[in-house]
Amino acid sequence: MRVLGILVLLLVALLAWLQYRLWFGGGGQGEVQALQQQVHQQARENSGFKQRNEALTAEVEDLKSGEKAVEERARSELGMIKPGETFYRVVEPEPAVPADDATSLDE
Repeated sequence: MRVLGILVLLLVALLAWLQYRLWFGGGGQGEVQALQQQVHQQARENSGFKQRNEALTAEVEDLKSGEKAVEERARSELGMIKPGETFYRVVEPEPAVPADDATSLDE
């Protein structure tokens, strides 16, 4: 009877040690959850990068294949115009600042 009690005590101690390792030890449940969060965050970032890469790939293909895309980009980004065209620049007037706001800006 005494041997059976010692054996039960050893098995309970082994079970407690294994449960501790499962929940709190290295590679335990807490570490697994942290790694799963990192994987989900990285997957979201990768999805954004994939969309950006697809857009850039489409833009590169468009620039390689057609003259219109190059012309449009030169006009919008570099402000270039064709010979014989007239360039007009529209300047929006600045909104008037009320008198109360003007004095508070000086302070």
